[in-house]
Amino acid sequence: MAIGIVIVSHVAEIAAGLKRLVKEVAADVPITTAGGTDDGGVGTSFEKIMKAFEENPAETILAFYDLGSAKMNLEMAMEMTEKEVKLYDTAMIESCYTAAALAQAGVELDAIDQQLKPLKVK
Repeated sequence: MAIGIVIVSHVAEIAAGLKRLVKEVAADVPITTAGGTDDGGVGTSFEKIMKAFEENPAETILAFYDLGSAKMNLEMAMEMTEKEVKLYDTAMIESCYTAAALAQAGVELDAIDQQLKPLKVK
């Protein structure tokens, strides 16, 4: 089962920067991003999230986000995709990095979930 990652941030540069960081430990894991609004502003875009899901070749997507409204758009997009999407309410940078490194090493999804539990946002 191939695992991919989608990063959603209110700022395009944050999403791109996190992808750049994560690729250092997970060169083979497909990572797509949805950063900022459709007009380049600060915020999130349902359309950009759907595009990130579609462009990611993995059938199972691990989704990470920065702030609450990103979660709302992610949840709407999850209802519209055929892919299995796991949404993580965790510290975005740390959990995305950890998940990607584990996916690169071929770790199963259940074990990735266990590793991310301590990073859950309270």
